[in-house]
Amino acid sequence: MESVHRMREDSARQAQGLPHAQETSPRRAGSNIEGYPRDKLEAVIERTPFASWLGAKLEAYDTGHVALSVPLRRELTMHHGFAHGAVIGFLADSACAWAATSLVGDVLTSEYKLNLLAPGAGDVLVGVGDVVNVSGRQVVCRADIFSVLGERTRLIATALATLTRYK
Repeated sequence: MESVHRMREDSARQAQGLPHAQETSPRRAGSNIEGYPRDKLEAVIERTPFASWLGAKLEAYDTGHVALSVPLRRELTMHHGFAHGAVIGFLADSACAWAATSLVGDVLTSEYKLNLLAPGAGDVLVGVGDVVNVSGRQVVCRADIFSVLGERTRLIATALATLTRYK
């Protein structure tokens, strides 16, 4: 998973001249918002039937940042053998939602836009999500989805999502 983080940092952040996610944390000073710690987020994932069936696993966790993986099994592919768009959508939605949850607690997705950039082929798919902004009840997040085949990592999709704090 380190290669995914390196690729994301190198290609996405450095190429655009953006600082590391921790340097742009949207948590406001004096905020009483409580995000979920890693163990609580993992418990939510474990009791989510669809995430469990897909085999989703939390690979990296930091406040406002997560990475999750799904092993690419045959039943998750479409007729050409690539990852089904629904699986890529799950990774985008979940990477954004789980990043937001790590910062502000329970959320619901209001909307997301997904750009499919390349076919999802590989052993595993990885979604990396970051919180971009928190404003009132809304949280804006972005996610990049990668396919990993051996040492090769390829960006296959990118997403932008708006989530709403729940309760």
